[in-house]
Amino acid sequence: MRRDSDGGADEGAEDAPSGPAEASVTQSAGTEAAPESEEAAITLPPPAAAPDVGWIGIGPLALADLVDQEALGELVTSFHKVFGVPLRILAANGAVLAKSTGSAPGEPGGAQYRTQPIEYDQRVIGQIVLGPYLPIDSTSSAPLPRMTELQLDHAAEHLRAVLDSILFSGHRALLTSTMHVASIRESYRELTEKNAELRAAYERLQELDRLKSSFLATVSHELRTPLTSIMGYSEMLAEGIGGPLNVEQREFVQTIRTKSDQLLGLIMSLLDLSKLESGTLAIRRADVTIHEVLSEAASTIAPTAGKKGVELRVTCEPDLPAILGDGDRLRQVFINLLENAVKFTEPGGRVTLNARGLVEDPDELPGLILVAPLRSEIEIRVADTGIGIPESQRMKVFDPFYQIDQSSTREHGGTGLGLSIVKRLIEAHRGSIRIEENHPRGAVFVVTLPTAGSGVSPASSIQIPTARILQ
Repeated sequence: MRRDSDGGADEGAEDAPSGPAEASVTQSAGTEAAPESEEAAITLPPPAAAPDVGWIGIGPLALADLVDQEALGELVTSFHKVFGVPLRILAANGAVLAKSTGSAPGEPGGAQYRTQPIEYDQRVIGQIVLGPYLPIDSTSSAPLPRMTELQLDHAAEHLRAVLDSILFSGHRALLTSTMHVASIRESYRELTEKNAELRAAYERLQELDRLKSSFLATVSHELRTPLTSIMGYSEMLAEGIGGPLNVEQREFVQTIRTKSDQLLGLIMSLLDLSKLESGTLAIRRADVTIHEVLSEAASTIAPTAGKKGVELRVTCEPDLPAILGDGDRLRQVFINLLENAVKFTEPGGRVTLNARGLVEDPDELPGLILVAPLRSEIEIRVADTGIGIPESQRMKVFDPFYQIDQSSTREHGGTGLGLSIVKRLIEAHRGSIRIEENHPRGAVFVVTLPTAGSGVSPASSIQIPTARILQ
């Protein structure tokens, strides 16, 4: 539509009316009043049905979703510089997304606009407004660009091609990012479900472990009560309180006492394990001389080693510093280790118990070594010439009830609790234990314990989940 050349342009001429979606429309700047504000909504043709892409979380596409507004602004500015025609790009709701200079309202009479819909995926998602401009044959003296219809067609076609390329790239990027976000959300959902299942399983295992410890403690206590009576009556029989015994009867009573002692050791091991797992085992710390602990442990095992024909040697460096720990529990540790070494060593073999002091090398310490006390430790090595422990099973042997030979016809008996208790007691003393190979055969258990003056934090400042520390 056109209006007379002597008529002034309406203040709202900037927002030219839209035409049909299938073709561009050229309109004069004044016969029908344009909206009063450039942000006012422009009525567009009814959109076509949007493709069903809701499965990836994308609804009907919008121009602002496909193209960055800053990029649109750069495109509009470049177009104006190249073709000399002001340009505006509107969203489907009429909002102005980008505009060039020279498209402000209040243009003189005779100014014209060309509108063209922006279509993508069979839907109108926006509108292009070219102008204001003057026809090439206009007699108006307004300082507006003069364009022929061919020039306008060329400019509009160029703009359409550029927009198609930008929209395609934007749509592809949107799909990629949306698919990526959807994949991450699905992975997060699956991970959340797996974590919930793992947490539930972990809590269930904790409850079962607590019930197992409670069961062991209860059964061990109930077994110890009648066992005490059995041991007491067997001692009275051995002393002849019930009457004189012949040689064969004395052997029977002695067998009862020996097996009762073994059963008592098993029960005490079960009790210790349940207390360690529940954190109710009390460890009373005091200065302990490691030489005395090792000597007492060796003297306890010496009769068993001598009866089996295994040589037992004990060597200890002189003047070793004291250890801050529970002497009874440390004796239990080394009795278990020596008993284990003797049990798996053939007659004629050798078991050695060696202790030496260790001091950290200052050159290997990072940080403020000048203000921090050097950590001193005592290393105790229990070596045997027995059957050894395969490298693949050296960590498993510290698990409760674990046996290297788990067959019912295994040569060496035992419950598999000794090494588990040893490891927990050593860790309760801030120490460590590891297994090395003893060439040419056998195994070496290496125990490291901090000394009383090694600068180790006191027990009250370190949480120990497996034992209760008493000063």
